Amino acid sequence: MIDLKPWYLSRTIWASIAGILLSAAGFMGVETGALTSDSITEALLQVATALAGVMALYGRLAATSRIR
Repeated sequence: MIDLKPWYLSRTIWASIAGILLSAAGFMGVETGALTSDSITEALLQVATALAGVMALYGRLAATSRIR
């Protein structure tokens, strides 16, 4: 594996975070039977993708320099 990517683009990282949050919620007594780590991971990825699109659009509109 020689390709590098930011940590927030890793599905493994998001699945791990979802697993940790679900585990913590279960420990605190929150009912998590209807939630799966896959569905939470997918939702988080969709939110991250939407935010990345908004930030890219804003960055280009707010830019003061041309792209070469």
